[in-house]
Order: sequence, then structure tokens, then C-alpha cells
Amino acid sequence: MLKAPHEAAAAWARVVSGARIADGLSEAQLMLVGGIADVIIPRTDTPSATDVKVPAFVDVIVSENYSDGERTAFVAGLDAIDAHIKANGGLSVDGTGKSAAIESLESLSDRRSEPARTYWRLKDLVIYGYFTSEPVSKNVLKNEVMPGKFDGAAPMPKKSTQPAGSGAHHG
Repeated sequence: MLKAPHEAAAAWARVVSGARIADGLSEAQLMLVGGIADVIIPRTDTPSATDVKVPAFVDVIVSENYSDGERTAFVAGLDAIDAHIKANGGLSVDGTGKSAAIESLESLSDRRSEPARTYWRLKDLVIYGYFTSEPVSKNVLKNEVMPGKFDGAAPMPKKSTQPAGSGAHHG
């Protein structure tokens, strides 16, 4: 699993490079991830998860950061999610912007078994990927890497010429 923001930055750099991911998710799996991601984070006055390429981020993480066993389990879990969604009305979104199939996944009581286990891992990746993406970081969260401006000629405060600890009082 991801541990630090620099890992997200590395994954996003990989997404932006556009290089083909070896052993990546299939087109159908990426479509499923994108459909779920857009139910979790739909387009409003801010971009949706797919608008900022979250499915590609998930692909990089699963394909390049997961162990073989984790990747195999995740892909099998995606198949279980797909079957669950199809059995529960698909990813169609109702007037309140919610999918009954996603709500049914979220209401499963045992999060340690499939399809809930993979769904919650996917949801974590979607949210993490979304909020670490450059468009969201810059345009939605308004994060500044270095707030203010750099002034290489800024005056430095003068240091006291008196050594530390040498006051007028001697004991």
C-alpha cells in the first residue's frame, strides 16, 4: 500500500509519462474502475475522478506497487465487484447522484471478504489518487508548494556579536 506523498507523486509522474504499463489492468477493468471512481467523486463544480485520470493512477499503483499476490487478489476482487454491480442494477446513477449498486457494496457488513474488501481498497485508492493529483491539488485545494515568493536578495537579520549564554550576570 502507499505510505507517503512522494509515492503518489512518483505514481502520478508515471501516469503523466503516458508509458504503457506492463501487466496493467485491462480496458474493461479500467472502465469499471472509472465508473466506480466517478460515482465516488462525480463531476460537480470540481473535476470528476476520471477527469483527473484516477483510473490510470489506480492502474500504476496496482500494477507497479502491489506484490504479485496483492495484484492477483485485487483483479479477482474487481471481477467480484463487477458481478455484484451487474446483479444490483449496474452503475446507473439516480437523481440524487448515487448508484444503488455502489450503496449496496458500501452496506456489506463483512469488509474482509469479496467484493467489499476490494471495493474499500479501490475507494481508498480513488480518494488518495484524486486528492494527490496535480489538477485537484492546484485548482481545487489551492496547495502551493512554496507559498509566497523567493527573494534571493532578501536581507538577513543581523546576528548578535555576544556569545550565547554570556549575559551581564555572572554567578
